[in-house]
Amino acid sequence: MLGLIILMFVIMLGGGPTHDRLGFRYWKNPGAFKEYSDAISGDTGRFVSFSACFVYALFCYLGIELTGIVAAEAENPRKNIPKAVKLTMYRLIIFYVISIFLLGMCVASNDPKLIHAKSASTSAAASPFVVAIQNSGIEVLPHIFNACVLMFVFSACNSDLYVASRSLYSLAIDNKAPKILATTNRWGIPYYSLGVSVLFCLLAYMSVSSGSAKVFNYFVNVVSIFGVLSWICILITYICFDRAVRAQGVDKSTFAYVAPFQPFGAWFALFFCCLLALIKNFTVFLGHEFDYKTFITGYIGLPVFFISFFGYKFYYKTKFVKPEEADLYTFKAAIDQEEEDGKILDAEKAQRIEENGRNWEWFYEKYLGKVF
Repeated sequence: MLGLIILMFVIMLGGGPTHDRLGFRYWKNPGAFKEYSDAISGDTGRFVSFSACFVYALFCYLGIELTGIVAAEAENPRKNIPKAVKLTMYRLIIFYVISIFLLGMCVASNDPKLIHAKSASTSAAASPFVVAIQNSGIEVLPHIFNACVLMFVFSACNSDLYVASRSLYSLAIDNKAPKILATTNRWGIPYYSLGVSVLFCLLAYMSVSSGSAKVFNYFVNVVSIFGVLSWICILITYICFDRAVRAQGVDKSTFAYVAPFQPFGAWFALFFCCLLALIKNFTVFLGHEFDYKTFITGYIGLPVFFISFFGYKFYYKTKFVKPEEADLYTFKAAIDQEEEDGKILDAEKAQRIEENGRNWEWFYEKYLGKVF
């Protein structure tokens, strides 16, 4: 990804074979913000287009909560999780914001290749990065990028299967899913949970058709609504945790990491996520005909979530926990012991690096470990 960012920067400055210095040309014509349609034009059309991008932005950012999900299985979480959380912001700025900023300078919003990619079957060729590379006159790199996309997909699939299988495993441990899903092999892998997760991967073959672009959009709609609902649940959980900490008089200075701007930041994020959940597919109401398929796939998660939540509360007759009664100390002793063990391992690693001199391990801990 860093290579693509550098490449976009070079192309923008005219370093490609065509030596065409693009600069901010496409920000002036056709403009940085494209109008939504002929019926909705002007500033209103640009605002609608900007708002309509939220559904794809949500889809791209899904998975940033992975750091918190894997905390229970991380080595020395009190040291490594805060480090990973802090680095997440920098990665988002570099890999998302800067790349999109440069990409918008290298590809026009009305580029014929983008329009063709939208109407054709989805593939790596539909990527605006490939369009930018092709427009610059570079012939070999698009094929290399296609190979890189496959590698990215395998990496993302690996992470998603890990989260899905571990989530099913945790539900089974808590007696909220069939017990068979808690079965593990000698390596600790919940293979039944993994198998169930793999079955859903077969849905990807639905995109191998003439209408694959529409199928992909439906998948994006469904996944994004459940993704933003998971963010909402995480934020509500954190707000309740913060209330419990305050109610029980726990000193936050004893925490390994304290998130900034809290709890106001969590409330702001909660409001924004709730707003996104409601408006992310509002464009179905703007067309000449009501697109019921996009409406159903875009909002199906809301009734499913509320029916599941309140149905569980009603069936099992569970109650909300008061902040004063919340359990904040279960498993704390185990984490304390793990932290002490981690300190011993860190001391041994530091001694080993000092004895071996400036080798690859030293270089990673000194430089790469701060970023990756």
